[in-house]
Amino acid sequence: MAVTVSYSRHHQFLSSNNGIAIQLPSKKLMSFIRCSSPQSTPIVRPELSIRVGTQLIPHPKKVAKGGEDAFFVSSYNGGVIAVADGVSGWAEKDVDPAQFSRELMRKASSLVEDEEVNYDPRILVRKAHAATSSTGSATVIVSMLDKNGILKIANVGDCGLRVIRKGQIIFSTFPQEHYFDCPYQLSSEAVTQTYLDATVTSVDSMKGDIIVMGSDGLFDNVFDHEIVSTIAKHQDVVEAAKVLADLAYKHSVDFYFESPYSLEARTRGFDVPWWKKLVGQKLTGGKMDDITVIVGEVVSN
Repeated sequence: MAVTVSYSRHHQFLSSNNGIAIQLPSKKLMSFIRCSSPQSTPIVRPELSIRVGTQLIPHPKKVAKGGEDAFFVSSYNGGVIAVADGVSGWAEKDVDPAQFSRELMRKASSLVEDEEVNYDPRILVRKAHAATSSTGSATVIVSMLDKNGILKIANVGDCGLRVIRKGQIIFSTFPQEHYFDCPYQLSSEAVTQTYLDATVTSVDSMKGDIIVMGSDGLFDNVFDHEIVSTIAKHQDVVEAAKVLADLAYKHSVDFYFESPYSLEARTRGFDVPWWKKLVGQKLTGGKMDDITVIVGEVVSN
């Protein structure tokens, strides 16, 4: 189901698999800058915001509870987007991994306009983490577009973001991890990563840029060139988010697909047992996981 929403300063917190198109306008439509000469013509600079489409597909075995990913989008300033991926290992301790990621996103959504946050994604991560009381842990990425087109990003773990301009990826985040398949994460435990461990980046964006953000369920199963070609074919953000999520799911359940995850595993020295190599088998396949995809288009108001 696709839902279209237009609004001014509300927040949208979601952890379902509905597709959503959201226009994220800034509070002011235009800023006017006058030159010093009294005879000069005013220069009109359009402010930038994000139009967003989202899609979440739970792990096949976690459909009943909606998976363990969570995300939110906000219209504040030029727009805020965030994704959290609950660490599934907590299930072995009879803890629902979804509770931490969902509460973390709820708290972040409620703190977007906090004066102490001051439109700083790392401070938003700090305050949201401190306010989260659930047991568990999660990887998280937050991006904020200010009205002048500066995209501010804070990332802890292996959620990711790509910025595409004119068919080329001009910026990529990189996973933070302790070792293969063990990413940095915010946790309820005292000994863990904090906002200080976040990779913080700023990107000068412009009208027409496409922001693709997601949990590792997207980037473990879809190559960057597939993301670029999908965006080229599907310019509507809702449709693009759905197509990318569907592609990630298709790859994730394909045991023979040469996925980014399987390639990375072999690069790190992981492979099938030696006796399987005798019959020509190698480590292949996608990675079944929750898949969250957010596609944003930078637009002028």
